[in-house]
Amino acid sequence: MIKRIIIENGAFAVLNAQSGQTTCKGTMVIENDRIVHLGESLPAQYDTSDAERINGKGLFFLPGLINTHGHAAMSLLRGYGDDMVLQTWLQEKMWPMEAKFTARDVYWGTALSVVEMLKGGTTTFVDMYDHMDEVAKVCEQSGIRGCLMRGAIGLCPEDVQDAKLNEAVQFAKDWNGKANGRITTVLAPHAPYTCPPAFIEKFVQAAHDLDLPLHTHMSETKAEVEQNVKDYGLRPVAHLEKLGFFSRPSFIAHGVHLTDEEIATLARYNVAVSHNPGSNLKLASGVARVPELLRAGVVVSLGTDGPASNNNLDMFEEMRLAALIHKGVSGDPTAIPAAEALRMGTVYGAQTISLPDVGLLEVGMKADMVAVDIDQAHFIPHTDLVSHMIYSASAKDVKHVWIDGEQVVKNGECLTLDEERIRHETQQCFEQLLQR
Repeated sequence: MIKRIIIENGAFAVLNAQSGQTTCKGTMVIENDRIVHLGESLPAQYDTSDAERINGKGLFFLPGLINTHGHAAMSLLRGYGDDMVLQTWLQEKMWPMEAKFTARDVYWGTALSVVEMLKGGTTTFVDMYDHMDEVAKVCEQSGIRGCLMRGAIGLCPEDVQDAKLNEAVQFAKDWNGKANGRITTVLAPHAPYTCPPAFIEKFVQAAHDLDLPLHTHMSETKAEVEQNVKDYGLRPVAHLEKLGFFSRPSFIAHGVHLTDEEIATLARYNVAVSHNPGSNLKLASGVARVPELLRAGVVVSLGTDGPASNNNLDMFEEMRLAALIHKGVSGDPTAIPAAEALRMGTVYGAQTISLPDVGLLEVGMKADMVAVDIDQAHFIPHTDLVSHMIYSASAKDVKHVWIDGEQVVKNGECLTLDEERIRHETQQCFEQLLQR
């Protein structure tokens, strides 16, 4: 039996129209998990007798937001170490506490982040962490779409490295395509500066064997780049190229400190970049060269990074920062227009993680979408609604969310997870971490 939803009187974001028009008004029809119609009116052939009908008046519908880099369980450490240099923050605050994390901590920390993401309009997220079976369980239960990977730091003996690699491979095998296809998997050595070359090469080989993409942190700070040159005689891009990393479909997080030559190399290998403006600003890592990356043909998406370095998971904020900071740095008010920022938060994210049927509101695409309440003072007048999404909106303006045609947020309430219990459990987890 076909499940049908008809949204009438709505305004919809259109992000690939050749005309340049970014909004259309009318009716959308969803059958099961797909969009089957989007136009000014409802075609006469549709049988509407058994359809769920939604009045879209006062709502603006946009594709579900896609967060292409993060560590969801780090919500447990939100506010625990702020206003610090990245390496000091990692070595003195994050890594010692994360070493104490149990599977239970990762489950509840991830659940807290997923509640925040769903309520804020994020329908797909990338997660690199440990105890990834727990993250996958949250994806199954919540209805969110997850691109998941066991991140592996290689600063350890070879037998421990091998155990981490085997765990990453097994997780990728066990979960790829699960949760009705909502979970995809990737292999992820943590970073060139935390993984010896031979360790990275083993991940590259495993990615070839399993036909999976690769993801890593790269060129986040000047110090990291300098350390790579000191250790290996190469900057990170050339180093990863030498190790064969880019021989697989791959995407990197941050890419703040890149030369023209490095940008050209990423473009040549079709390496996508997850731009994390909020985290990069908070940790004073710098401002990535996003306009130059886009001009070179590099796909640039947006990520929040972990909620301990941001400290929220508001993708509207990331889109706004992406639109604003590159104007300020370049002196060019056209550097990242509003529609381009929204593409970075949606369809470019889908391209980054190889999901061809999400990221746009179009016939044939998955019904992953967000309804924003535009009947509020800060959205009036209704001039350019895409512009409003970038310069006026926040996660708190999201009213409804659907993934695969299933409603997961209604009137601002998460329907698939028990938020009250999750808040209680995560507070307990943090207090117990302090006592270990």
